[in-house]
Amino acid sequence: MPGIGLFMSQVFNGLALGILLSLIAAGLTIIYGTLGLINFAHGALFVVGAYAGFSVYSITGSFILSIAGGAVAAMIIGLILERGLIKRFYSRPVEDQILVTFGISIVLVEIIRGIYGGVGQRVPLPTWGEGVVDMGFVIYPLYRIQILGIAAAALVVCWLMLYRTRLGLIVRSGIEDALMVRLLGINIQRAFLVVFGLGAAAAGFAGVIYGPIVSIVPDMGFRVLIQSFVVVVLGGVGSFPGAILGGLVAGQILSLTSLFNPVYSDVMLFAAMALILIVRPQGLLGVEGRA
Repeated sequence: MPGIGLFMSQVFNGLALGILLSLIAAGLTIIYGTLGLINFAHGALFVVGAYAGFSVYSITGSFILSIAGGAVAAMIIGLILERGLIKRFYSRPVEDQILVTFGISIVLVEIIRGIYGGVGQRVPLPTWGEGVVDMGFVIYPLYRIQILGIAAAALVVCWLMLYRTRLGLIVRSGIEDALMVRLLGINIQRAFLVVFGLGAAAAGFAGVIYGPIVSIVPDMGFRVLIQSFVVVVLGGVGSFPGAILGGLVAGQILSLTSLFNPVYSDVMLFAAMALILIVRPQGLLGVEGRA
């Protein structure tokens, strides 16, 4: 059996991973809940943000600027894709949406591979994130603790925009009845464009802050995408609070399973998803009939 120090270290690892998955899945579930779009390009936008942040950090040496640069780059690419191609598929069958967004993800990843190569890159830890914290029961890297605060702050900003602004009211109304919102004279397509951009920015933001933890490679977005879809199902499709809860649950499943046997971490995650679909098909915090 693992000692208490190792166990608590994995718990904190699960929290750090879970909050990142929550941030990525929040953008994914907002896009799906609002636009009805299954966005398989979301993982590629995560990679775009990571590499854009790496480039900005290489030029400026500022991690704060790299976070902003990664989020903005992912948002711009997302807006271009939405206006140029994806908006034409909102009313198309689900399989068409999957094919076009999956194709976009492949194109984006290959463009990144062509620019940066296939060798992994590493974003250095910011100076304010170096060192460790002695909690008494475990000594833990400072930056991983800071990630919890950074990602949580980003989620709070997203929540405030959704539940405390006029745009958020329009978006949430559009999720329930887009036709009625249009009849009221509101340009719902413009609001949906903003939603897609914010979802892309959230993915890019997560990619940058994840950079110092792992080596960034062009293909890393595919695994994150699959895990994020599982998070959305666990929490409830279209539910923002559900994305947060689902991410935290998924992070602990992946981390604690790895403590005993890393081979079965993804297996346990999918087993948990299957169990939720059997017991509560709408997810932990989802509303029946919304999806």
